[in-house]
Amino acid sequence: MGAPALKLIILDRDGVINHDSPDFIRSPAEWLPIAGSLEAIARLNQAGYRVVIASNQSGIAREYFDMPVLNAIHQKMHTLAQQVGADIDAIFFCPHAGADNCDCRKPKPGMFHEISQRYNTSLKGVPTVGDSLRDLQAGFISGCVPYLVLTGKGASTNETGGLPPGTLVFADLAAVVNHLLKAPAAAAPSPTVAFSI
Repeated sequence: MGAPALKLIILDRDGVINHDSPDFIRSPAEWLPIAGSLEAIARLNQAGYRVVIASNQSGIAREYFDMPVLNAIHQKMHTLAQQVGADIDAIFFCPHAGADNCDCRKPKPGMFHEISQRYNTSLKGVPTVGDSLRDLQAGFISGCVPYLVLTGKGASTNETGGLPPGTLVFADLAAVVNHLLKAPAAAAPSPTVAFSI
C-alpha cells in the first residue's frame, strides 16, 4: 500500500478564522479570532488535515500596513492557535490591489495553483472555506468543494446569491468542521468530491 492521501483544507482568513473589518485588519491588536475557529482547526489537525490559508491582503498594496506588520499579525494567529493545540501548516497571501491584475488575487486561482504545486497534489475534492464569493470562486475553479460560512461577509454573500454549484453553507468554521468530521468519505454529497481510481 502507498502512503495515505494528503488531507488538505484551504481556509480564507478574515471573516472565517478571525473577525473581519471593512477598514482591514491593520495590527495584531485588531486580529481577534471568531469564537471556536481555532479549536475547529485543532480538531481538523487531530483528524489528519493539514490546514492552509489563502488570503487576499491588498492592505499591503494600499499601504495600510507593511510586511513586518502582516508577519506580526500572523505570528499572533499562530501563537493563539498553538495555545489550543491547533497548527496552521502554511499561509499563502496576495499582497496586490485589484488594479494590479495579478494571477494570485482571488477570485483568480493563482494562490490555489501555488498550494497545489507546493503540496504536489490535485485540489480536486479539497474543501475550501470562505465568507465571500471570490473565495469560493477561486476554490471552485481549482476543483475544490466550496463551503460558505455566514461569519464575516458570509451572510450578505449568501443573500446576494450566485454561489458556485455545490456550495455548502454553514454558520461558521466550527459547523463546517462538524460536518467534515461526521461525513464519511463514502457519503460524498456530490460527484464533485468523488475521486477516480
